[in-house]
Amino acid sequence: MAKNILILTGSPRKNGNTEKLTNAFISGAQQAGHKTTIYTTSDKNIKGCIDCKMCFSKGRACSIPDDFNTLAPLLEEADMLVIATPMYWFSFPAKLKAAIDKMYAYLIAEKPLKIKECAMLVSGGVPDEALFDGIVASYKRIAQFQNWQDRGVVIVPGLHDKEDVLKTDGLNRVEAFAQNLK
Repeated sequence: MAKNILILTGSPRKNGNTEKLTNAFISGAQQAGHKTTIYTTSDKNIKGCIDCKMCFSKGRACSIPDDFNTLAPLLEEADMLVIATPMYWFSFPAKLKAAIDKMYAYLIAEKPLKIKECAMLVSGGVPDEALFDGIVASYKRIAQFQNWQDRGVVIVPGLHDKEDVLKTDGLNRVEAFAQNLK
């Protein structure tokens, strides 16, 4: 069955490793018949959640007028959420984290999303996959808390320079992962 997949990206580096991984995922997902939409958080103005509990009270998901309100309709249409990100200090980049935090609006307003599945593509400069444990644990807790089926995590370590992913099997692994989403 075709899915409507929203890919939430976190890298500010244009044409870098995360963008290449995202494009490989999109290629595989589209080959499998899925619809994909990318939302790049790094070039958006998304302020952090201030826990004002005014969610949806002003005709939009967040009462603070920022770019989260352009993300909200995409979240509402998605069947699956894919987080594609570099790892920054063992966690998510700030703008991506702000977007994730603002999903709180749906809990406060008791407006469940139709997202049922999720996955994460993560890259980073460290060569040891064990050092990705923090970001993977955060992602898995989000999935568990939201009752989303975790379809998997693809880690591509050891990527420093913009083209480093081309020296790995990361693009092939991500494309194959996406092709196998049923």
